[in-house]
Amino acid sequence: MLRILGKTPSINVRKVLWTCDELSLPYTREDWGIGFKSTKDPEFLKLNPAGLVPVLIDGDFVLRESNTIVRYLINKNNRTDLLPGGAKERAMVDQWMDWQATDFNNSWIYAFLALVRKNPAYTRQEDIDASIRKWTEMMELLDGQLQHTKAYVAGDTFTAADIPIGLSVGRWFMAPIPRPKFSGVDQYYQRLLERTAFLTHGHNQA
Repeated sequence: MLRILGKTPSINVRKVLWTCDELSLPYTREDWGIGFKSTKDPEFLKLNPAGLVPVLIDGDFVLRESNTIVRYLINKNNRTDLLPGGAKERAMVDQWMDWQATDFNNSWIYAFLALVRKNPAYTRQEDIDASIRKWTEMMELLDGQLQHTKAYVAGDTFTAADIPIGLSVGRWFMAPIPRPKFSGVDQYYQRLLERTAFLTHGHNQA
């Protein structure tokens, strides 16, 4: 059985949990991270020297980096519907997953930690405002893509790209911020709400 190390409030941990549920994979999860067992513990650092969650343990194979874990599990289970075999189709999925891990994630992190998590280290109003502006710009970009596909991030069908991006979109809808009307994003979110795994790991999850 798979072992997943990481606390559920972590969006990166929930990428892996959502993937496991989409694939109907059994797993056990152990709480590691702030408020639980420390990721600076030597036991954890042997598995991930970066001291970050999640970590996946699959038998004697240890893997870190959430998007990499998502791809590994999908590849191992031959789910070409989630990770297409064609070079161009696969590149589109990878492109949007990479965008989520860089530009998209970095846009909302300050505002989210300030306004939802109430982290005392994130209180500068000018930084909060800047984060909201950047987050809104990223949502507008995503909306343009969804207006184009009229379905999911990388095309007509649900793919691995929708797992990390779907979780970030879920945070957009729960954050106490002004939200312009993005019809493509709104319709996308309603499609995600039809998936049981998203309801479990992405909807109303801080």
